Amino acid sequence: MTKLVVFDLDGTLLDTIEDLANSVNFALKEHQFPEHPIESYRFFVGNGVNKLLERALPETHRHADMVSMLKVDFMRHYFAHADTYTKPYPGISNLISRLNAEGYLLAVASNKVHDATVTLVKRFFPDIRFVKILGQREGFPVKPNPAIIADIIAEAGVEKQEVLYVGDSGVDAATAYNAQVPFAGVLWGFRPRRELEDVGATVFAANAEELFQIIHG
Repeated sequence: MTKLVVFDLDGTLLDTIEDLANSVNFALKEHQFPEHPIESYRFFVGNGVNKLLERALPETHRHADMVSMLKVDFMRHYFAHADTYTKPYPGISNLISRLNAEGYLLAVASNKVHDATVTLVKRFFPDIRFVKILGQREGFPVKPNPAIIADIIAEAGVEKQEVLYVGDSGVDAATAYNAQVPFAGVLWGFRPRRELEDVGATVFAANAEELFQIIHG
């Protein structure tokens, strides 16, 4: 029986791709690098901000110093525009409210920068009680390392078999596998179903109501 539902953020709860793309493109333009169409960013995101910026850079400039310089401009722009186009996916706000009302423990585990993760969750789900909201923190490993899930489970005080991790990417599926917790993949996010299946995912939701039934059942 599921007691704790842990959600990925980008591509799972919130459609953030346009704001992320705009902020990376801003940083690229500042350094006179070519920009990318929004759709390309669906395959750039998922492994944290450093990897996002590295993937956006031309191959000849994918080194730590350039990523660090780009990151300054990206962060400055993103924190000013993180919710310009970002919005919850259809049915998600209602789903979260229903789960909260029925007594499920809820948490967020994201590779988005921690401060931005907390800000966006509180901005779009202000009345929801979350056991823990965790993003990418300095000195902590990013997903698919399972440490972020272990931290949340310890805070919630539940057993691994009572957890369901919900995400939209192969990184999320691998995180659940590494954490030894059940996983449900959502099909409205940034990555194709095949990517999740390649990591071993077998349970999928095409919409928020299907996800509710998976959690409830």
